[in-house]
Parts: sequence; C-alpha cells; structure tokens
Amino acid sequence: MLHSKIASEKEESKYVFKPDTSATPIFGSLESDVVLPRTEIRKESMKADIAYQLISDEMMHDGNPRYNLCTFVQTYMEPQAKQVMADTMATNAIDKAEYPQTTEVEKRCVNIISKLWHAPSNENYMGTSTVGSSEACMLGGMAMKFRWRKRAQALGIDTTKRKPNLIVSSGFQVVWEKFCVYWDIEMRQVPMTDMNNLRMDIKAAIDQCDEYTIGIVPIMGITYTGTFDDIVALDGALTEYNKTAKISVPIHVDAASGGLYLPFVNPDLVWDFRLKNVVSISTSGHKYGLVYPGIGWVLWRDKEYLPEELTFKVAYLGAFEPTFQINFSRSGSQIWAQYYNFVRWGFDGYKAVHERTRDVGLFLSKSLRELGIFDILNEGTNIPIVCWKLKDGLNKKWDLYDLADRLRYNGWQVPAYPLPANFTDVSIMRIVVRADQSMEQMSLFIKDLSGAIEALDKSHIVEHKENTDETGKRIPTGYTH
Repeated sequence: MLHSKIASEKEESKYVFKPDTSATPIFGSLESDVVLPRTEIRKESMKADIAYQLISDEMMHDGNPRYNLCTFVQTYMEPQAKQVMADTMATNAIDKAEYPQTTEVEKRCVNIISKLWHAPSNENYMGTSTVGSSEACMLGGMAMKFRWRKRAQALGIDTTKRKPNLIVSSGFQVVWEKFCVYWDIEMRQVPMTDMNNLRMDIKAAIDQCDEYTIGIVPIMGITYTGTFDDIVALDGALTEYNKTAKISVPIHVDAASGGLYLPFVNPDLVWDFRLKNVVSISTSGHKYGLVYPGIGWVLWRDKEYLPEELTFKVAYLGAFEPTFQINFSRSGSQIWAQYYNFVRWGFDGYKAVHERTRDVGLFLSKSLRELGIFDILNEGTNIPIVCWKLKDGLNKKWDLYDLADRLRYNGWQVPAYPLPANFTDVSIMRIVVRADQSMEQMSLFIKDLSGAIEALDKSHIVEHKENTDETGKRIPTGYTH
C-alpha cells in the first residue's frame, strides 16, 4: 500500500504548475498556455520576451508584405533607414519648438520637392508633410474650397445657394469621395470613355465647370490602371475657359504615384507647376518616394493659393511658424526617413532605382502577353504599374477572381477588381512594381501564375453564388489602394 501511495503522489506532482524562472522556455511558460486578450486587458503583466514572441506569432497571420504585389506602399527600406526611423520615433512632428531640427528637415524636403516640381522662382511656394497623400489631398481640396468661397463672395456670388463642386476623373482614389462628404462638396465625376485610353475626358471635364466649381483634379497614376490624365491638354482647355468664366477654375494634381517618380525618370514630361493653372500638387512619400507608410507631401505654387484662415501660427525658436496640417501629434520618423532617402540616393540614385523598377514592370508585361490569354491595359512604360484583363471570347470556366484566389496558394496577393464608371463590367488585375521587387522575384511570380492557370484549366470550377451581388456579378475581395 505504501508503494502505491508514493506512486500516486508522484503522478499527481506532474500536474502541479511551478512558477516560471529565467530558465523556463518561452513555450513552457504559464503565459504561453493562455489565449491572448480579445475584449479586455488582462490583469497580470508578463515578461517582455514572452510578450514579443506571442505578438510576433500573431503577425504571421498577415500576408508577407513583399508578396503583396498590388499595394503601392513601400515594403522595404535599408537597415540604416530603419535605424534613422527608430532613432526619431519619439519625436513629435507637430511640436515645432521642441523638435526644431525635425522642422528644419521637413523644410528641406519641401524645398527639394519644390525644385523637382518646378515651382516658379518668382512665386512664394508653400508646402508641408502629411500623413500619406490622403491628408495631402484633403489639404489641397480645403485650400481650393476656402479660396473659391472668398473669391466668390467678392464677386457677389451667393455661396449658400448651392453646394460648391469638385470635378474629378471617375478613376479617383476614395480620399476624394471622403473629402467631398466631409466638407459638403458636390463631386462631379468625369467618366472615362475609351477602353484603350483610360483617362479623364478633357472636354467633358470643362463642360461640367461653372461658377461653383472649386477646382479640377487630374491624376498622375490612376489607382485602377496607372494611366495618366493629360494635364497639358486640361491646362490649355482651362486657360480658354477661364478667359470668359465669372470665376477661374484651378487645377490640383493628385500625383500620389507619379509625383516622386516622373521627375527622375521622365523629367521632360510637363504636368507640374510649369503649367500656370496647376496651383497645388500632392504626392505619397511612401510610394515612389521609397519610405515606409505613412508620409505624404502637398505643395502650393504660391502662398495666395493657401488661404490664411487655414494656417495657424505656433511658437518656434522665438518666432511663429505657420502650420496647416489636419493631424496633430505624430512621429517625425517618416520625415527623417524621407530626408534620409534624399541624402542617400540623390537624383542619380532615385533615377537608377526607378528605371530598374520600370524594367521589371516591362518584363512582367512581356511575360503576361506571352501567356496569350491577357489583354494588357497598362504595360508600365509611363509608371511601373501593370494591369490586365482576360481576353474576350476565351470561354474559360474560371475568371480573374478565381485566379487571384489560386495565387494565394503560393502567398501572392494580386486581387481582381472591376473598373470604374462606364466599364464596371470589366474586371482586371493590377501589379504595382516596387523597388524591392527584383527581376528574379517577378520571374518566380510568372512561374506560379502559369502554374495557377494550368491548375484552374484542369479543375472543376463551381461558381460561388455567395460572392455575387443581386445582379449575379462577382464581388471583388481583398482589393486595396
């Protein structure tokens, strides 16, 4: 009996939890034996290395950013750039007096960008960093609205009679819809009319102008396809319109994609402040500015286009510094990262990176065309954005949404989605070629794409009714700007 009692006590002791020690493995710890909090904070603390491991494991459920071929935002920066960002993470970009060098570096970036965009030397340009190009667009739109209202009132126009309006291509990024909702603006879309030339119809845009129009927004790098609006033609048409208009209409260029690409690769292309009706430009530093998200920039060609009521003065080194961002406290690390890139790469470095990226895009277009089943809508000669659709009449039992799902088997994220107004019945796929995507990586994608097509051709495809709308049209999933 004594022997069996000792054996029983030993058996029970195996299930007694002992406190963790410095020698306890992370996956032998008490904390790794519980589910992480979902709805309320847990009572107990845990060791930093255990917390890091558990949170790091959560990150694995996200896709690999380097395999996200549809996103515009940068997914790679050099270790030194990461260190610059880590060193400045605690700075607050909005505190001009407390972090004067961050303010100085921001000014330097604005100066550099103003030269890239040919700001006239006889005018007094203004600019600022923003949280991505979305805030930059908001600021550009607000400036147009406030300036329109002041000029309209001076001309005796009843600004309360109806909403002011903004004219934009139907290929707009959703930020412009948000702007119009938030600031009570009528958004007038200009549908694209040519499937082989997906950009703003200039005549249709001018036809929509009236004395309540605050501005027109052309896009250098339409989100859906990567195509450019013809801003030279728009500027010419607007010059003629403004000659007889009761109130002149300005241009804000949404250059989220092209703004920090074209000056290096195609500097002779005219689209910026060289055109007299272009009064403001916005761009993303975290796209072809090669910075991690989120950093944007907006510039006005002269201070007259940024109404004084939108600027606020804060104390800065014994003087008052104008500020006109919407957001308040945010880290200065992205500003420093942008400046690091300007210092690190210089003009020649940016040119080399972007031209190599363009080569990868052209290789992708060529490879897609050789597969024989796709029509290329933008091959990447203007900017490294490649989009395609299935050829008509193929009689495939699968569509691009099935292909997008199949590519995820290999980790690739290339969603399918419909085109905007006038072509909503056409579904396409898009790849934004970025600096971190090498020729070798793209060749691996083409190999997996070919394999996915072969697998779908041999598969028994069952239509998923739950992924269709009331008309039977497929609903896109996973599409991101």
